[in-house]
Amino acid sequence: MKKSEITALVTALMNQITAGTDTELVDVEYVKESGRYFLRVYIDKPGGVTVDDCHRITVSLSEQLDLADPIDHAYTLEVSSPGLDRPLKKTADFRRNIGRRVTIKTYQPFNGQKQFEGKLVAVEDGVVKLDVGERQVELPYEQIAKARLVVEF
Repeated sequence: MKKSEITALVTALMNQITAGTDTELVDVEYVKESGRYFLRVYIDKPGGVTVDDCHRITVSLSEQLDLADPIDHAYTLEVSSPGLDRPLKKTADFRRNIGRRVTIKTYQPFNGQKQFEGKLVAVEDGVVKLDVGERQVELPYEQIAKARLVVEF
């Protein structure tokens, strides 16, 4: 299976596993690092993720992956919290974090730049609005390559 097919299958399996719970799937990564394959699943829930949550999802997902058998070589399954600098993937992620600082990378330059950091002020009609210094930047949602929360101490 291709990488995109594996991540799509794992996403579908996770949606079944988390249906009816307060746990949400944040992201799925299937990567090769230093010659080893990793299947990383990031989950979250109100109040944060515990070790028991990660264990429960790991067991359930592992059983489903054993049945589907989509990966024909050895890999490591990792289930964890997305961390304080969690990625923002869905429109709902952006809406839930209005008022927070974010960093965004775009596929194409806007006003000569591809990386922005600022306060997330709105998500309207497919546009993400950021306060960057003394100006506001409007970025089309479909042009956002990566977005993450900025950890502030």
